[in-house]
Amino acid sequence: MEDIFELVGVYQYSSEAIIFKGKLESEGIEVYMKDNYTIEANPLYSNAVGGVKLLVSKKDYAKAMEIISQVSEYSLDDESELMKCPSCGANQINMVTSIKDYKSLFIYVFSLLLSLFPFYSNHKYKCRKCSFEF
Repeated sequence: MEDIFELVGVYQYSSEAIIFKGKLESEGIEVYMKDNYTIEANPLYSNAVGGVKLLVSKKDYAKAMEIISQVSEYSLDDESELMKCPSCGANQINMVTSIKDYKSLFIYVFSLLLSLFPFYSNHKYKCRKCSFEF
């Protein structure tokens, strides 16, 4: 059975794999996920089992890889263009969350103590090339 499928991606969490699975399925490719239930039960098992695997049939492999290669790993602006760093002009921008002020630190610690999700965090963009945050 393994020889009829091809591996198109490995992701640390199910949520990442589901995004790519949805993209492939929207293009008419049938996708199978492997080890997603194990990792959903306990995310710490991700490294032990090798992550969530996305598999497609061999006949759809080339099309699936082409579709996945079109998805950008960097942040896009409102016009769906790659964001540019104001400092160096590079297109390698990622969104990051940071806890740099007392308000966000207090709420983060308070949320952890109450076993809640943090309600407040700052979102910034960071250039991978020059590490400039804006």
